[in-house]
Amino acid sequence: MKDAAGFPTLLETFFTRRLIAQRKASPHTIASYRDTFRLLLQFAEKQLGKAPSRLAMEDLNAPFLGAFLDHLESSRANGARSRNLRLTAIRSFFRFAALETPQHSGLIQRVLVIPNKRQPRPLVGFLTRPEIDALLAAPDRNTWLGRRDHTLLLTAVQTGLRLTEITSIRQRDVSLVTGAHVRCEGKGRKERCTPLTKTTVTVLTAWIREQGADDTRILFPSMRGARLSADAVQHLVAKYAAVAQQTCPSLTDRRISPHVLRHTTAMELMQAGVDRTLIALWLGHESVETTQIYLDANLAIKEEVLSKITPINSKAGRYQPDDDLLAFLKGL
Repeated sequence: MKDAAGFPTLLETFFTRRLIAQRKASPHTIASYRDTFRLLLQFAEKQLGKAPSRLAMEDLNAPFLGAFLDHLESSRANGARSRNLRLTAIRSFFRFAALETPQHSGLIQRVLVIPNKRQPRPLVGFLTRPEIDALLAAPDRNTWLGRRDHTLLLTAVQTGLRLTEITSIRQRDVSLVTGAHVRCEGKGRKERCTPLTKTTVTVLTAWIREQGADDTRILFPSMRGARLSADAVQHLVAKYAAVAQQTCPSLTDRRISPHVLRHTTAMELMQAGVDRTLIALWLGHESVETTQIYLDANLAIKEEVLSKITPINSKAGRYQPDDDLLAFLKGL
């Protein structure tokens, strides 16, 4: 078999055998990797004048892939984060290729050492307790839609579940008896249980009673009973944040997303004195270091530390203006 036919076969095998059969990657991961290679193949066809089915491994060398990543930034206006996500998909394929085509080990190693692009890491956004109260009060609980949205927002803020996790919950995943909790399947298909407070249990009990007990039913369905899309949840969070601005001005001109609610859960736990290791377990983080971003953003904890420090004894100096001639020279 010619190498020109080897790359297409290898790429198909990567998706069907590696990602789907062996790793059982989530649909979100598969879609992300698929889009990366669609962009790459389109770029290769334009730059090299080859149809995707005629590409060889040698065509996808490190300089060419570097040009592709630069193209994403310059022509598609992708930021560093999107660029790095595309590079992650490429690396995953080349690690697989290293096992299947050892004759290309030199080329593969040069691709695998392409570095991520560094990006600024702004402080995470989160809601204060008054902002949480204003957001939860925004839905009109006299309507079915308002009761659903209020229950969803309360569950999201209290549990810190990811967007895909909370939209996939079914009634069978919720236990409202002693030791109340909600089960979900997070990143890497790892299942975890998150405890529920008495307030959340009360609201969820009423909501499930209104829905009608059915273990297979989606907990927060659309009007047609289907699973809510990510866009739908993002829209409803933004909509209620806009309503909450009327009673809570601090929400004005802020972008409130479902992930901000997850950050809010983490900050609530941290301000309550919960250890970082337990917060990482609560949120389903792979590493405790991921939780460091909440410590960086927590001004209250930093102010508490400052209050324990003995102030340095120092006085402000008295201002004396420069001599007129020096001031003239300084201004040149």
